[in-house]
Amino acid sequence: MERRDESFPLIEEAHRISRERFDLPSKPPKCENGIKCFLCGNECQIGEGEIGYCGLREKNGEALTFMSHSARLDFYHDPLPTNCVADWVCAGGTGSGYPYFAYTPHAEYGYKNLAVFFSACSFNCLYCQNWHFRLETRKKKVCKEEDLIKAVDDKTSCVCFFGGDPSCQLPFAISFSKMAMEKKEGRILRICFETNGFMNPELLDAAFDLCLKTGGCIKFDLKAWDRSIHKAITGVENELTFKNFMRVAERFSLRPDPPPVVASTLIVPGYVEDEEVAKISRFIARINREIPYTLLGFYPHFYMEDLPFVSKELAQRCLDAAKSEGLKRVRIGNFHLLV
Repeated sequence: MERRDESFPLIEEAHRISRERFDLPSKPPKCENGIKCFLCGNECQIGEGEIGYCGLREKNGEALTFMSHSARLDFYHDPLPTNCVADWVCAGGTGSGYPYFAYTPHAEYGYKNLAVFFSACSFNCLYCQNWHFRLETRKKKVCKEEDLIKAVDDKTSCVCFFGGDPSCQLPFAISFSKMAMEKKEGRILRICFETNGFMNPELLDAAFDLCLKTGGCIKFDLKAWDRSIHKAITGVENELTFKNFMRVAERFSLRPDPPPVVASTLIVPGYVEDEEVAKISRFIARINREIPYTLLGFYPHFYMEDLPFVSKELAQRCLDAAKSEGLKRVRIGNFHLLV
């Protein structure tokens, strides 16, 4: 990014416009007399009549509205192996960890994943491929634990929380996971999270403990190393995401098979290219070179639909950059999008 100081007013305006249409605040509220929310890194301080950046929290008298046994989400089943960021290393996609964490020594054909899509996010990515979830964020419709638990049947071998992002509704995900594990006691049920990593560190610990115990993984989307680039494309800072990644990645060796931590980065032409990938890869490699890293090709979408697709040449440069930093398990995850 060149001429950054000149560009940031335009970037802030783009974020404001992109959120206004969904009745979401342009920035995390910081009301001096408001109530502070600690669920994610935005740490909104919400005053009377305000809502949090995620669109879920509202001040109700002397407390914030809070849901730990219900959430705004959609859910469905995906047959395994599915197109998960970690499908090339996880138990459901490869049989890794069999027989303790996988039903078969190969991909779990005949089994399914319960995909839980949260309809809120702590980021505001201008290229969001799932931006339609914002249409549901401010609606009052919720899913209760007892309704979702019915979807966990004999052929459900894993649950994946994504979205949007789990960070805004992590208490629900943790509570529901424990309920589901109790229902499947004595049988395999992996718990996985796909996240921007921008959550309360203590909640992250609780979520990661579930992944470790069940054979699941936590998949961090590391969007950019450069703070200015990250702020431009997501609307928020990236410091907490990288601190949280380090927090769990340092525990990687507790259960390397199947890997409990997986990283990914979306290659965004003009923003996140080989230089950014090299810096992120260096950071990951310093923690543990065995951590799997997936590079994904950008798809023009939402407020960045005027950008080009990723070229095969750029993708190869990014792949080479990641490997040159010492990572042992790197791949391009959606080669079909490259041009």
